[in-house]
Amino acid sequence: MGGVERGDRPAHITHHPTRITNFMAELAVLYDRIRPDERMLFEALDELGVPYDKVYTPQLKLTFDAAGTAQVPWKVAIERCVSQSRGHGVTRALEGFGVKVINPAHVIELCGDKLATNARLHAAGLPTPRTGVAFDGEAALELIEELGYPVVLKPTVGSWGRMVSKLNDRDAAEAVIEHKEVLGGPQHGIFYVQELIAKPERDIRAFVVGGVCIGAIYRTSEHWITNTARGAKASRCEVTPELADLAVRSAAAVNGQIVAIDLVEDPARGLLVIEINHTMEFKNSVSTTGVNIPKAMAEYAIGLLNG
Repeated sequence: MGGVERGDRPAHITHHPTRITNFMAELAVLYDRIRPDERMLFEALDELGVPYDKVYTPQLKLTFDAAGTAQVPWKVAIERCVSQSRGHGVTRALEGFGVKVINPAHVIELCGDKLATNARLHAAGLPTPRTGVAFDGEAALELIEELGYPVVLKPTVGSWGRMVSKLNDRDAAEAVIEHKEVLGGPQHGIFYVQELIAKPERDIRAFVVGGVCIGAIYRTSEHWITNTARGAKASRCEVTPELADLAVRSAAAVNGQIVAIDLVEDPARGLLVIEINHTMEFKNSVSTTGVNIPKAMAEYAIGLLNG
């Protein structure tokens, strides 16, 4: 058994006002682009012999009727959308129909916003870099100088290391702050600042599935942004008891079911949590860790289906 609609071709969906008619499985994988990660997840589900639907979310339409009787066939769905807003929207809608979505909408909200994530980690007593937030350019400059150079200025929403700036001095800070103010918009009015950690040219990504840290990688680069999307090299990281405990507690702080925890090694303080990824990429990590990450994801979803 396998998923409906092989390859990159999106599912062609026929809808009645309140019912999806050509999906039959109780498990769905929600996507808007088929990357190597999604192919690996499809293969894992196929190997497990589980019927599932591939749901191309840009063509999905869901209707709520006045009587609340709108129906979808799925009991469980794995959200894999590249677009955070689309993934969050479809998750919200499906939860209204009683579908258990991995990860739930409130997890997407938390993990999709670095400020919200950090606030939750702080409330849970988990170690993070010194972090501050300001909502005005002048206040942001004061905050940066209080933290001390160098600092990192990040957008609260974003991934793959985009629009992240290292500020080494006041001139750089003034230039970037002015740039953000001129661009305008709600996101550019929030100045999210962290101290720059003197990490050993690498960071750590730990994978947590169902409350278990199943593996971890180092991401090594001579560039200060150690992200594989920016050319960092992946290598195996031993999952020590300290790393496993911190990763699992971080996932629990945001109620994450399947998440990746990004951490850095501070020479003085040890491991610090940077952020949490709710729709984690794993294509470079399966061979590196020796762990079949998509199979673990699939088995967790099947467990919810049978639970």
